[in-house]
Amino acid sequence: MRATTPTFDELVTEGASVPVEGWDFSWFAGRATEERPSWGYSQLLADRMSRANAALDLQTGGGEVLATIGQPPPLLVATESWPPNVDIARRNLAPLGGHVVAATDLPFRDAAFDLVVSRHPVDTRWPEVARVLRPGGTFLSQQIGPGTVGELAEVIAGPLPANPRRGTAWIAAEARAAGLELLDLREESLRTVFHDIGAVVHFLRKVIWIVPGFTVERYRDELAALHRRIEADGPFVAHARRILVEARKPR
Repeated sequence: MRATTPTFDELVTEGASVPVEGWDFSWFAGRATEERPSWGYSQLLADRMSRANAALDLQTGGGEVLATIGQPPPLLVATESWPPNVDIARRNLAPLGGHVVAATDLPFRDAAFDLVVSRHPVDTRWPEVARVLRPGGTFLSQQIGPGTVGELAEVIAGPLPANPRRGTAWIAAEARAAGLELLDLREESLRTVFHDIGAVVHFLRKVIWIVPGFTVERYRDELAALHRRIEADGPFVAHARRILVEARKPR
């Protein structure tokens, strides 16, 4: 509990100083919340991993989500392209016997895995996913839907064009074009609440695609206006969109 109400400058300085490495959001406790999708990605991930022989996690971040599985497959591989995250992922996945490859592409042989997963990928290379899957293998992913936290992006940077490469129609078309059969495709809108401007600053620094090119200096006036709004009206509410997709490579 804070003894005194922090000023705008104090909150912004705090939000700007928190490290953004890894994909751990525990810092936001008490400062920002986001509803979780009803399908429970972590449980689905653990179930699919427990039945796999060779699995690949794409864009694992710091491996925080993958590290929660209870029973790893005999071969567990993850990719990550940001150097600070690679080191974190290697530490987190070592107890599972996981191997972390520093790569943006998929430097693996054809049909190397019977399971490929990815949580919140920046981009999904569907033909490559299909290439590395074995016949009968599956791809499980929780994707970021179009317009995620768009209310916050608009307040800070003004209206932004929607990314057509985020919606369910595009995902379905890309999966089928890559030769995959859709098993599941669902979307949900999830309430996201920011209680102070420090949480907003840290979030926009960490989740860099919400406001591309975000810096405190560039958007200081907009941040100050949002700070005043939160003080006057209470927490700022936005909505995240999440998509679950599961697809199979035909035998």
